[in-house]
Amino acid sequence: MATTNSSPIPNTYRQAAKHPQWQSAMETEFQALQNQNTWTLVPAPTNKPAPRQWFQKLTGFLQTHGFRFSHSDPSLLLHTHNNTHHYLLIYVDDILVTGDNSEAIQTLIRDMQTQFAMKQLGQIDFFLGIQVQHTKSGYFLTQIHHATKLLHDNGFADYKAAPTPFNPITKNSQNNIQPFADTCLYLRLAVSLQYLTITRPDIAYATNRICQHLQQPTCQDYQYLKSLLRYIKGTLSLGLPITKGKLILQTYTDADWAANPTDRKSVSVFCTFLGPNLISWTVKKQITVAKSSTEAEYRALSAATSKVIWIRRLVEELQLVQYSPTPIHCDNISAIAIAKNPIFHARTKHIEIDYQFISQHLTVGNIVI
Repeated sequence: MATTNSSPIPNTYRQAAKHPQWQSAMETEFQALQNQNTWTLVPAPTNKPAPRQWFQKLTGFLQTHGFRFSHSDPSLLLHTHNNTHHYLLIYVDDILVTGDNSEAIQTLIRDMQTQFAMKQLGQIDFFLGIQVQHTKSGYFLTQIHHATKLLHDNGFADYKAAPTPFNPITKNSQNNIQPFADTCLYLRLAVSLQYLTITRPDIAYATNRICQHLQQPTCQDYQYLKSLLRYIKGTLSLGLPITKGKLILQTYTDADWAANPTDRKSVSVFCTFLGPNLISWTVKKQITVAKSSTEAEYRALSAATSKVIWIRRLVEELQLVQYSPTPIHCDNISAIAIAKNPIFHARTKHIEIDYQFISQHLTVGNIVI
């Protein structure tokens, strides 16, 4: 886990080497790795990268202390003993620990510090580029640092803010076919926008549209990208609230039929709430062309069902068992009828696998539509 500071984050080693605080941080990190024998200088390995070795060493230690891997997330380890529950999330050497017994957590941390050079940074306030603000009602997750740096480093800090994430698609424009010269710039900005969607579901659809053209972006694609950056400029303070409430899952699904003007493939859109909190959202281009809006909606419904089943499995491991089917809200009457009424099956053989999948989970009571 890391904390914020007022000095700018360097982009290269040369920039970092000019600042005493970054020199100290690098020296401390290097010395910690040396002290815990993370590596020995040998010829380059062919099948075991260093991060894997570190992960195996850490998780092996945790397993000897009663932790087990989650069945839903390989980065999550769980420990249950005497009605106490502890969870440990690992991302390389950034670790997040939580649970319902603070004394047991402190004991675990002390045990880990006897084996690994670690810093305990207290209550979470910054993790993997996400700032965690503590509020009266819970938490507020924001990536304002990432967004500000994105705008500043690419010359958009002084641009005028835009009111919406993207403008309507412009047809019959020369910019639609003229290639954009700097594809590396386009790719770098698109990847940064993808990371920003972790706490900004409001830009997920626009970012998905931009990322459809990573290989051969046009000048018009770059104009859409700039429009999204201008929207971000005016909404830097937006983020994701996490508040208390009745922790019941529910999902909303939709589809944008024939949304892509080039190949006429549709886009699936769905999101899931845990109580009042938005915890998952997806915007994804469908892999085949849908012949009707009903087919597009049904494929989105199938994809949403897959995500719901995975989330139900995960929250059950977190002791948030769902005792009733998870509602999936769909606004297409025909798609709902197909899911509930097998008489439609003969007319919809081209989506038979989706039908069988949804029907199975309706039958066993995992979902309700």
